[in-house]
Amino acid sequence: MAFEFHQKVLFKHCDPAGIVFFPRYFEIINDCVEAFFDQGLNAPFHDLHRNGAVPTVQIQTQFPAPSRHGDELVFQLEITQVGRSSADYKMTACCGDEVRLTTSATLVNVTANGRPEAWPDVIRSKLTEFKGGAT
Repeated sequence: MAFEFHQKVLFKHCDPAGIVFFPRYFEIINDCVEAFFDQGLNAPFHDLHRNGAVPTVQIQTQFPAPSRHGDELVFQLEITQVGRSSADYKMTACCGDEVRLTTSATLVNVTANGRPEAWPDVIRSKLTEFKGGAT
């Protein structure tokens, strides 16, 4: 099962040529992850980050085609692996049938002092619900 996040490309996302400036994609990726935790896992970042955090510790991204101001992008996030304190995901952003971005990353649940900590059972269970067939 994949989590969907919709983002219209806004003026603030674009460079002077009218295409998405690549660092803005990373902001949108994080927006998607934050929405996934809030809406998909019922574990909002504002709650999780009171006593810890869920940082991205690794990310690899490709941009096969440019996105332009006004494009409607659909991001799909799928969990590929759930560890004791980590979770790997893959994400694709499309405009219609055209892939604009693919990324894979690792998130880690950490304590307030930055040490890895096991996912709470309820979050681990929900992460597993979004796990696809990829490993």
